Formats: sequence, structure tokens, C-alpha cells
Amino acid sequence: MTKGRQNTAPNQPLTLVIDQGTLSTRALALNENGRVLTSASCVVSLQRNGLELVEQDANEILASVHEVVQTVLTNSQVRRLGVSCAGLATQRSSVVAWDKRTGEPLGPLLSWQDRRAAGWLSRFNDHADKIKEQTGLQLSPHYGASKLRWYLDHLPAVKQAMHESSLAFGPLASFLLFHLLQDQPFLVDHANASRTQLWNLQSRDWDPWLLDLFGVPLETLPLCRPICHHYGFLRTADIPMTAVNGDQTSAIYSLGRPRSNTAIVNIGTGAFILIPTGTEIIRQPALLSGLARSAKDWGEYIIEGTVNGAGAALDWAARKWDLSTITADLSTWLSRENEPPLFINTIGGLGSPWWQSGPSPTLLGDGEPWQRAVAVAESIVFMLQANLEAMGEAGLAVSRLQVSGGLARFDGLCQRLASLTHLPVYRPAETEATCRGIAWLAAGSPPRWLKPGRGRVFKPQANQALDKRYRRFRQVLG
Repeated sequence: MTKGRQNTAPNQPLTLVIDQGTLSTRALALNENGRVLTSASCVVSLQRNGLELVEQDANEILASVHEVVQTVLTNSQVRRLGVSCAGLATQRSSVVAWDKRTGEPLGPLLSWQDRRAAGWLSRFNDHADKIKEQTGLQLSPHYGASKLRWYLDHLPAVKQAMHESSLAFGPLASFLLFHLLQDQPFLVDHANASRTQLWNLQSRDWDPWLLDLFGVPLETLPLCRPICHHYGFLRTADIPMTAVNGDQTSAIYSLGRPRSNTAIVNIGTGAFILIPTGTEIIRQPALLSGLARSAKDWGEYIIEGTVNGAGAALDWAARKWDLSTITADLSTWLSRENEPPLFINTIGGLGSPWWQSGPSPTLLGDGEPWQRAVAVAESIVFMLQANLEAMGEAGLAVSRLQVSGGLARFDGLCQRLASLTHLPVYRPAETEATCRGIAWLAAGSPPRWLKPGRGRVFKPQANQALDKRYRRFRQVLG
């Protein structure tokens, strides 16, 4: 079901934003100051088969995009004011295989959370350092290379399309661009291409050595284009697509150009902590290097930490312990004084700075069901702190955190993050940062980009019990 929201705005052209996330698709129309006039959303499904296999239906996602875009474009204010450009932000590392002749997917979309090819990928461990140097990524099944190879090795329809020279491989963004734009271009942006583990961070293009190593043919991959680029016009409206980016990298720009010494923390299905590093590629062994904004002749880079189990871990807890009200009640539970047990959060495998599958998700100690939920929430904070410490080891000075994403609405989570990191945590009035960030990029990075109301600052508070639980968490995981 699509839900709509409408406000008022001055008479000026608008930017259309498409934000395709793990569990929902959104479209919004924003004016040149970043104010939202109207929005629409649509839930999309996710299929899990244990902790390793995570799939989605690419056609369902495509239909959801068409639905929310149509809802926004038929809004009376949008029709009156007009739309000057569009931007697309998508899940990074989720990939699709499809037939270029028909546009039909040749198998399930493999989610960024999917780890089915972990065993196959281990054969490349001896090349891990060179792969990290070329791509900025750890050797991990979360990224696209092993997923694309899995399609070739296991799906007859993919093998047949390869034989008939009609196979198209790519990040979700490339599949959506193929279907959304006139002439069905086969393109992908730098940010989403970078998460395939086939893309060279320095040259900003597909890497021949990596393609040969993983056995992925160049002709099956889309052409790489800058994040800020004229991708073509929407098929259903004469609107140019002027920016395409990943969801987390878009969030950096939610308030316009990011402030120096500020780390961006986005907490959704997964959690990510990113620091812009300008035109310099900064490398740290346990963290990721990537690209957040680019044009034809330049790129703006980031250093990034990743937590695989954020909202996904809360969903796991809801199923595991029958906590059907976890989303509604977590705010209250986080405000209680009772000390929770410790949750070793390996949902989706351990991301940075560990980069391993880890032990099975484990609760150390016991407690009432609500205390277990708090323990899961705290584990997200603990892993963000571990990444922040790794960033400090890379010489990056951080004086403030800026939070966004669905879980940032929980005051207790934000306060724990401030207290554990000993840094102020700023939460903007609008925590859906991806939409605002891709809008800013698509609109040409305007210098005037108003904040969406008054935000809130969470100041650090002494919390010895929280510090103690974190130290124990690090002892368990190393």
C-alpha cells in the first residue's frame, strides 16, 4: 500500500527523489531549499533462509518504484510546479542478473546481506591484500563479485543468457536505470559499482585484473558513470536523471556539504559510520575506503565502518524471542534503569573491524524479554564504537556524530552512543537522510540547503555500567 504526505512550498521547480531501501521504496518531491512537498512509500518484501541466504524479487522492487513515482508525479502541486531533475539512491551491494532483450530478471535479487558464496570466496584469501588495495573493500561475500559468480555457476537461465550474449549483471541501481530511463541504458554510478569488488577505486572503472580473478566477463557489466551525471530521461516523464548514488553515501549530504570533523552514522537495516576524506583516499586495514560524490574529473572519498546487524538484528530478536512489539516498545525499554545482558551480535556476519562470520548470535546472561531487546540495541552502539576507534587509529579526528536512519529515532540509542563515544550526537529533525542527500546531489549541490527544522543534540553522560559492558563485548570478539 502506498502512503502519501503533502506540505506547502513556494512556486519553484522541484527535484524528484527515488530512495530504494531494503524494506521499502520511497519517492519524494523537494524544492530547491530541500523542503519536502509530497512523498509516497511502498513496502517491499525480503526473503530469508537462515542467516546466509537473503533474497528479494527485483520485479517487485521495480513495481514499487513505478508506484511511488507515479503517486508523486500526479500530485497536484507537483504537476503545477514541475520537476526539473531526478535522483536515485539504492541499496549498495545488492545485485541482479537479467536478460537485456526482455528486461526480465534471471533469478532472485541477492541482497547485500546475502553470504551464500562465502565458502567459494575463501579461495581468494591469498589475494585479499591486493583486492583491498584495488577496491577499498575487504574480501567479503557481502559484495557483488561472489554473488555475480554464484549466478553464473548455479542458474541455468544465467548460463543460457551468457551463451546468447544477452546477459546483464549489475548492482540494483543499474537494473532500475535500465527500466526507468528512455532507451534502456546499461549504466551504473561510481558508488554502486564500487561495491561489486570488481571496480578500481583509483581509476574509477572496472578493473581487468579483478574481472579475470573472479571470472566475470566485462561485456556483462554496465558502463560506469559519475555519481553526478546526466543519465537520461525517465520513460514516463521528460525528467532528466542527474544523480545516482548508494543509500549510505547519499546520507552524507542530507544537510548539504558535510561539516568537517563530523562522522555520519546511518542506522537502518545495517548501520554505517562514514567520514568524508575529500579528494584523498585514506586506507585503514580494518575499514573500507569508498566514493561518495564524483563528476567526470574528480571524486570525493570516504572512509567507512559497517555493522551488518542493526535493524536486521532487532528483526532477528523479534522472531527469536517472540518480541512482536519490539519496534513500538523499544523506546520505553531503553529508558529503564535495569542493566541488560550482553548480546554478541553476529547477525549477517561481523563487518568491520572484524571481517569474519563470528560465533552464532549469543546472549551472555539472561533477563526478561525486554532486557534482551535492549541488549541487541546496545550491541549496535558497541560495534559503532569499535569502528570509531579504528578511525581514530587511522588518524581521523572526530568531534561530533550526526545520526540518521530509522533507528536514530530512539532517544535511548542516541544517548548511549553519545555516552560511550564521549562525543555529542546531533540528530536532525528529519532522520531520513538518504532522500535529502540524493536530492542535494541531483539538484546540483546548491549552496543554500535549509535544515529540516530544529534538531536535537545528545550530550555525553558518564555511564560506567555501559562502559563495562562494552569492554566485555570487545573481550569476547577480540
